[in-house]
Amino acid sequence: MRDGDLNDLYEDAPCGYVSLTPDARIDRLNGTLAGWLGQSAEALVGQSFHALLSFGGRIAYETHLAPMLRLRGRVDEIALDLLDAGGARVPVIANAREKRDDEGDHLFTRITMFKAVERRKFERSLIDARSEADARAEAEHETSLLREQFIAVLSHDLRNPVAALDAGIRLLGGRETLSERGQFLIREMGASLSRASTLIENVLDFARGRLGGGLTLMRDAREPLVPVLEQVVSEIRAIAPEREIVTKMQIGQPVDCDRPRIAQLASNLIANAVTHGDPNTPIVVKAYVEDESFIFSVSNGGDPIPLTSRAQLFQPFFRGGVRQRQQGLGLGLFIVNEIAKAHGGTMEVSSTVEETRFTFSMPIHPAVQ
Repeated sequence: MRDGDLNDLYEDAPCGYVSLTPDARIDRLNGTLAGWLGQSAEALVGQSFHALLSFGGRIAYETHLAPMLRLRGRVDEIALDLLDAGGARVPVIANAREKRDDEGDHLFTRITMFKAVERRKFERSLIDARSEADARAEAEHETSLLREQFIAVLSHDLRNPVAALDAGIRLLGGRETLSERGQFLIREMGASLSRASTLIENVLDFARGRLGGGLTLMRDAREPLVPVLEQVVSEIRAIAPEREIVTKMQIGQPVDCDRPRIAQLASNLIANAVTHGDPNTPIVVKAYVEDESFIFSVSNGGDPIPLTSRAQLFQPFFRGGVRQRQQGLGLGLFIVNEIAKAHGGTMEVSSTVEETRFTFSMPIHPAVQ
């Protein structure tokens, strides 16, 4: 290669070249680097390399580049900010090499620089985007936590007046002589209070789960489970006397479970069938033990649940495909699923034109931890 070609390759290279003396003064630099800095190469020769660096660039040179060169004789991909003739920053990525003689004396340092304006912009945009995302996530977390705390406090404070109203209605219905119209109103008020109580309990359970406490269980295998489930059915029959509920219960072995929680699960499932099932088709409730598992199922007729909705049934606040009069918070089946999981069990749903069935199953003995 001719000398002219070598000189052109050096001067007009797509990167900047600079050679420094052992005391970090500029011995030579190419036209590309001089052009970036807006000065002539001749004017820059002899100047301290530090004069071309920003304040941060000087710190990087003294604390990283120079020490690493002394230790290893080379440094790759260090970010520096140069200053052009007008004082504007010129971001670069630098690779440096030291040249020493046979005795180990430092002769000069060669530095190759690649302009990094667009790269720095991209990196800054990524940092800004991450900071923005972190701030947004933190704000959403705080909002969510505040909302769930509000729900928990509100639900807790609603329980006392609802309990007082329920007690009053029971007293009126049991001790006072009422007209037929009055008895009808008492039943309707009792049904409304029952729904309100269920909503409050579901909201409380949802808040407990989201606030980190989770659903608590008080397992007890000593007491029979059938009377608990029969009581649930009796309560729902009293609320919805027009609906036929058929029970088939055969539990011959102790079931290690939280009976109030299983009652809550059963109540939610049966109430769900009353609300959404065909009013002319009996609701069938089954409870039995099979292969060391407790099985509880509720089935009803009516329109089948679309496959797309089935995948979301146990998600909180899901209320897909219900009529306006049936609108609720969409927490009932979510709480059912949480109770099932807390017992080490599962919830399954099948739905055809003939029947929709929700099935809960759990081991009758808890797994040994």
